[in-house]
Amino acid sequence: MKNTVPNFIEYLLTPAAYPHPATEIKLVQTHISYVVLAGDFVYKLKKPVDFGFLNFTTLDQRRHFCERELVLNRRLCPDLYLGMVTIAEEEGRLNLDGRGSVVEYGVKMRRMPEEKMMGRIIGSGGLTREMLDRIVAILVPFYGQAEATSEINSFGRPEAVGVNVRENFDQTEGFIGCSALSREQFEIINHYTLDFLAREGLFAVRMTEGRIRDCHGDLYSANICLTESVQIFDCIEFNERFRYCDIASDVAFLAMDLDFHGLPELSRYFIDSFVALSGDSGLLTMLDFYKCYRAYVRGKIGLFTAHAPEVDEETRQGCLDQASRYFALAEGYAVIG
Repeated sequence: MKNTVPNFIEYLLTPAAYPHPATEIKLVQTHISYVVLAGDFVYKLKKPVDFGFLNFTTLDQRRHFCERELVLNRRLCPDLYLGMVTIAEEEGRLNLDGRGSVVEYGVKMRRMPEEKMMGRIIGSGGLTREMLDRIVAILVPFYGQAEATSEINSFGRPEAVGVNVRENFDQTEGFIGCSALSREQFEIINHYTLDFLAREGLFAVRMTEGRIRDCHGDLYSANICLTESVQIFDCIEFNERFRYCDIASDVAFLAMDLDFHGLPELSRYFIDSFVALSGDSGLLTMLDFYKCYRAYVRGKIGLFTAHAPEVDEETRQGCLDQASRYFALAEGYAVIG
């Protein structure tokens, strides 16, 4: 499989592209983004993809969602997101934030220390309860201040949650039988999820209590940096129905992530601490359901990335292996649920 990238990404992989020192440049790809690490800064550009739940296929759409990314992420880390950048072309030459016709938009961020990234700390065995306390201390007031309107509250209805859930199953059905997802797993998770959605009273209570908010939407260790001032970044900007959700769904993602990394005791501590500080004991009734949902989403994303034509074979296999682990975790939640 040939690993190809657009010419403007090739341009950003050269030190001469930048007005600042960038002797070491690294490209990281996800299923929806190119992330270029260049010196002390990060440049994030959206791939022109349409997965149904997001559509970045036009330049105008990518510009719009870059703008939304800045506004929404500055809620939790106002100093991290510096602004929008352009890549322009003039007389056949590309330039960053220069003259010419704009061929692409991106978001510029401060680069965070990699040794402080939560995923790196987890991998080294260094995650502590005190670190989780610091995260909880940020999240509880964030949710307390997050927007909560009648429109947002409607996304807590089981019918609305079911849209996201069924979309996951529809989008992965074609992968059933691959090395990452078996037919049996698919059926177990599907049946558990649909049965839980029928428990309308649980969802109604969460709505009545005002627990449906404009949340982060992608709260897991890859999007947290444990510097002196904890940075929780990269929220969902491309689809409001993923961000307008039960607070339980947001925190369940991080709890699931800790389970995924073999840290169930810290996962329980995180949830217990959040419940104690927020007073939201009702989220416990929804926790396994949303953990299952979040694990399945991560498995789906692994499948999408593995089958993207531009990724190399090593990345493809790694994504398939990771997807397999996420689907197994989702199955485990379904069985105990």
